[in-house]
Amino acid sequence: MARDSQAALVALNRFGFGARGGASGDFVNAASDPRGFVKAELSRPNGVLLEVPGLLSTPALGRAVFAYQFEIQQARDAAAKVPATEANPPQPATDPKVPRRNLSLNSIAMDISGKEPPMPAAENGRANAVVVPTEAPQANAAKKAPQPLNIIQKTYRAEALARLQRAVIADCGFVERLVVFWSNHFCISANKGGLARMWAGSFEREAIRPHVLGRFSDMLKAVEQHPAMLFFLDNQQSLGPESRAGENRKRGLNENLAREIMELHTLGVGFGYSQDDVTSLARIITGWTFAGRLGQLGTPGTFVFNANAHQPGAQRLLGKIYENNGVAQGEAALADIARHPSTAKFIATKFVRHFVADDPPPALVARLQDVFRKSDGDLKALASALLDSDEVWQTPLTKVRSPYEFLVAAGRLLGRNPEEPGRYLGGLNVLGQPLWSPAGPNGFPDTNAAWAAPEGMKLRLDISAQVASRLADSIDPRDLLELVAADAASPETRWTIERAESRQQALALLLMSPEFQRR
Repeated sequence: MARDSQAALVALNRFGFGARGGASGDFVNAASDPRGFVKAELSRPNGVLLEVPGLLSTPALGRAVFAYQFEIQQARDAAAKVPATEANPPQPATDPKVPRRNLSLNSIAMDISGKEPPMPAAENGRANAVVVPTEAPQANAAKKAPQPLNIIQKTYRAEALARLQRAVIADCGFVERLVVFWSNHFCISANKGGLARMWAGSFEREAIRPHVLGRFSDMLKAVEQHPAMLFFLDNQQSLGPESRAGENRKRGLNENLAREIMELHTLGVGFGYSQDDVTSLARIITGWTFAGRLGQLGTPGTFVFNANAHQPGAQRLLGKIYENNGVAQGEAALADIARHPSTAKFIATKFVRHFVADDPPPALVARLQDVFRKSDGDLKALASALLDSDEVWQTPLTKVRSPYEFLVAAGRLLGRNPEEPGRYLGGLNVLGQPLWSPAGPNGFPDTNAAWAAPEGMKLRLDISAQVASRLADSIDPRDLLELVAADAASPETRWTIERAESRQQALALLLMSPEFQRR
């Protein structure tokens, strides 16, 4: 049974978000057929889509934010014409820091090592809890009336909630893990203005999810033509120097999108392209933009090709000539880049690094690279080949869960489908992985060096301790340990939890255990 439990732990942690509380069948099903348990999600292609009532399309969101921003600007213009008669009162200062508990897994384990108090039996009661910290109470602080959310904040929170709920209720979570992987690969940042924040969720729903089990070339085209990506990397500002618009406005190329397509999205750094190739691709995709509020080029918020901004003439890219035939010139270039051998190697390496190890096994990378190339970038075939490889089941779980994976896994274990996203979003901010908001176009890091640093683990411990303090005696951590790892739990983890001084301490230790933190 221990061997089956270890395979189940790999299935649930390496490829999913861990077992769900109250769904004790997760571990049993995973142990009986680990590959089949994970692969089952690949046979439900519509399961990757996120169609939730109230979530709007990118054009609809664009029209809404254009109108909102226009109203704000009108109000500012009107206010600028009226002299102020009274200054705004100063806002009370608050300390945003949450008091930290002086806890560590090692110190607590050492404190309790010589003590054997009996852990009280599980009591009937509420076993659900949100898994991120609440704000620490402020001493003598006056209660503030909640401020109404504007349309951008409401949209962002609604999109976040839909994504979190899907991850928490998923059977295994492999497809959702694929969504997270590709969304981070083709990342934008919600921090770049109202449009980016408004479109962060719809970008993932429209450009990523429909192609997660499809072809890479289709995802690449959908991503690079999505208004959110064009806005994030400033391609709407890029004008062909010899185009009509470029000559009139005395402006030229913006190479941001072209560079990131080659460096981060496809070929990878140092894989056979030059600065001249970046410039050529930038010229090829001039005119790729989105319609604005007035809709002069098309329906506001939609991708459009502006011929007046497009650089005329043929372009040489990676040794091939692309004739000037409008938007098709760029689409042909993307299709060829998607099938380039360097793209296959770059994607395979990054895929294996995410799911297996920081140092990807070369043989496994080569095998997936071959699958990617021979299948014409079939991403379902890529995922299946990963699951069919013995290395992924035999390699120890050494990767540390990202903050997002950690919080979702805790939510699943504690059996609570979130009803609002605030605490999760707050927890992600604290842990350094704000949702859809990486610091740069290379996305969030995917190595232990980023997420296993001592400071980050202390913050996770703070959250684990706060979760445990809210749950008090409503659950038995020993029962949760069986859902987390069953027979695969190490003697050290089992011994530490069984000998904890309280359920609160035991639960905090469980959430910080290697069996829970590693994937």
